[in-house]
Amino acid sequence: MSDQALKWDITKDDLSEFTNKGSAFVTFGETMLRDTPADMQRAEMTNIIHIAFAGSEYTLAMLLARFGIPSAYITRVPDNPYGWLLRDTARGQGINTDHIVWAPKAEPIGRFIYEIGRTPRKNTGWYQRMYSAASRLDAGMVDWEAALKDCLLFHTSGISFGLATHSGYEHNHLLYAFEEAISAKPADCWVGMDFNYRGTLWTKEQCAEVMTPLIQNYVDIFITTIEDMAKIYGFGCGQYSADQIVKGDIGHLEDDDIKAFTHEISERFETKIVAITIRYPDTFEQHRWETAVMDANGFYFRSPAVKPIVLMDRLGGGDTWNGGFYYGLLTEGLNPDGIEKGILVGDAATRLKQTLMFDLPIVTKVETQALMKADVMGGGKRTAR
Repeated sequence: MSDQALKWDITKDDLSEFTNKGSAFVTFGETMLRDTPADMQRAEMTNIIHIAFAGSEYTLAMLLARFGIPSAYITRVPDNPYGWLLRDTARGQGINTDHIVWAPKAEPIGRFIYEIGRTPRKNTGWYQRMYSAASRLDAGMVDWEAALKDCLLFHTSGISFGLATHSGYEHNHLLYAFEEAISAKPADCWVGMDFNYRGTLWTKEQCAEVMTPLIQNYVDIFITTIEDMAKIYGFGCGQYSADQIVKGDIGHLEDDDIKAFTHEISERFETKIVAITIRYPDTFEQHRWETAVMDANGFYFRSPAVKPIVLMDRLGGGDTWNGGFYYGLLTEGLNPDGIEKGILVGDAATRLKQTLMFDLPIVTKVETQALMKADVMGGGKRTAR
């Protein structure tokens, strides 16, 4: 096992450069209420549900805030108890909510009905996101100059830009808001994106039409999966064709396969960094996880090993990894050290998160550091608190 993880101690990171400044990390998008049967019944039969929050950008901001990076989350929510709960939950985890946009109280908040599966029954989700308050977050609603004043990394997700198509709008409100934000961001602010294709929101063709110029024109750090790129753009991965990937006929990935894949993405979209998350779902309860990153200069780093996870809930896993990866970049820079640290922190944080129920990453730096060390040194002792 490689000993890169011993190089970093995130519990001793000096974050003083972020002190007395605004939000170094800013993100925007939609957060949904997640309804999950509390009695493990089918969703159609339960009389008791757990209400939680689900949302890519919200999850990411929470991980970074918990790790000490001043972070802000922007959305549009109804001015009612669900909107207040979203705000208060974010505030309770240290997220800046000053720029949340308040919609009339009768507007809907997006919802996600999610039924937990067990092998061989898969988990199943149903979106209720049409006409949601967040889907109408538009240009002119946010003071982006104030929100992004001290921002070093501005992030969004491809999910956000599919909401207009999903709702049948002629006007893509969130796309206009994003472009307005880009025009107001500081010159040294990086732009990150998780591609996050959702076939329930739009078709492959609709997605490519919107996302291709957006990535090419604005994105520095691009996070995606092999499956999404094969499905939308027909990208293969070294020895594996796009058709094989889409059908799931893919085996062990060599470094050369991943390098060819990331190079093709970088050439197509002209991004500074390409990151891919790779999940191997052996059963519903048992997954394996690894990631890889390559920058425009050819620096390449891959998880030192594929690691197992005994799942409690996979939702929010990719977003938690994104947060850990961004933590590495924000604390070390957009360079090889930042990439290496980001992968190691992200891998450990997401493996911990996926043993927890619901989307939000209630994970600490101490336990993340302990797992990074255990990956190298071994051990299974109890954790003293």
